[in-house]
Amino acid sequence: MAARRGGTPAGRGGAASGRGRHSGKATRGASARTSKPVRVGGPRRMIDDKKGVKAPVKDKGLGGEQVEGRQAVRELLIAQRRKVREIWMAADIDTAPIIEDIEELAHAQRVTILEVPRRKIEDKARSEAPQGVIAFAAEVPEADFGEMLRGTKSVRPFLVAVDGVTDPGNLGALLRCCDGAGVTGVVLPKHRTVHVTPTVAKAAAGAVEHVPMSLVSGLPTAINQMKAKGIWVVGLDDGGKDSLFDIGKLAAEGICIVLGAEGSGLSRLVKDRCDTVVNIPMLGQVSSLNVSAAAALATYEVARVRLQK
Repeated sequence: MAARRGGTPAGRGGAASGRGRHSGKATRGASARTSKPVRVGGPRRMIDDKKGVKAPVKDKGLGGEQVEGRQAVRELLIAQRRKVREIWMAADIDTAPIIEDIEELAHAQRVTILEVPRRKIEDKARSEAPQGVIAFAAEVPEADFGEMLRGTKSVRPFLVAVDGVTDPGNLGALLRCCDGAGVTGVVLPKHRTVHVTPTVAKAAAGAVEHVPMSLVSGLPTAINQMKAKGIWVVGLDDGGKDSLFDIGKLAAEGICIVLGAEGSGLSRLVKDRCDTVVNIPMLGQVSSLNVSAAAALATYEVARVRLQK
C-alpha cells in the first residue's frame, strides 16, 4: 500500500477547479508504508485464560466505523464529528472532482490515504459498490435523547422513530430523507432495528454524519417520555383511520413520526402508545409503500406545514 496525501486544502467540499491531479500532492509511493486494515465492528468478548470467565461487553452502539462510497466519505470528512483513522483508495481510481475533494479534505485534516489494489477494496467492502473508496473512523456518536426532546428556542422537536426496520438500504434512504426535511433527531431501538452499517451509510449519502441519532432501550417507553414532554406521537400505518395529510396543526408543534418495519408495520405496543395513527392514501393497485418512501412523504408533509408558518 502506498500512502498519499491530498493537494491544497479545500473549503466545504465544493467541486475542485480542473479535473487533473494537483501538482502540490505528494508523489505516489513517496511515503510508502505497510499498513494493516483497521479492524472494525463491535467490541469483542475477552476470555480470562486463568479463570475462563468472559468479561462483560458494553452495549453495542450505532456503529458506522467503516464508511464506503465517495459521497459518504466526503461528508464524513466535511462533518468532522468523529475521528477518521485512514482512507483506502483504489490505485486505479479516476480523477473525478469528488475524489479531489476527498484528497484535499483528508490533507487538511492530516488523514492518511492509502492506495491499494481495487480488488482489496472490493474484498473489504460490505456494501455492493464502494466506488473505490473506504474510510475507517470512530463510531457514529449518539445524540442525547433528553436533548432531542427539549428542542431549541427556535425549532420545536421534529423526530422520527423507527420500529423494527431491518433493511439497511431502507434505513439509509430514510436517514437521507430526514436530513433533507429538517428532522431534528432519529430514535432507534437498541434491538430489532439495523444500525449504521456500511450499506446504511452509503445509502444515506452522508446523512449519518448530520442527523442526530439516539438509541433507546424500548420504543414504547421512549414514546411515553415524548408525550410527557408535550410531543405529539403520530404512527404511520396502513390501518390508520385518518390520512397523513390531515395532521394539520400537529406538524407545527413538537412531533414524532413513527415508522414501522417492512411488511409487519408498527408493533402493537408501539401503535397503542401513539397519540394517533395515520395512513398514506393509496390510489393505485398496490397496497403500501416501502418505509423509505413513506418516510419521504411523512417528513416532507411536516416540513411543508412548518414552512407555511
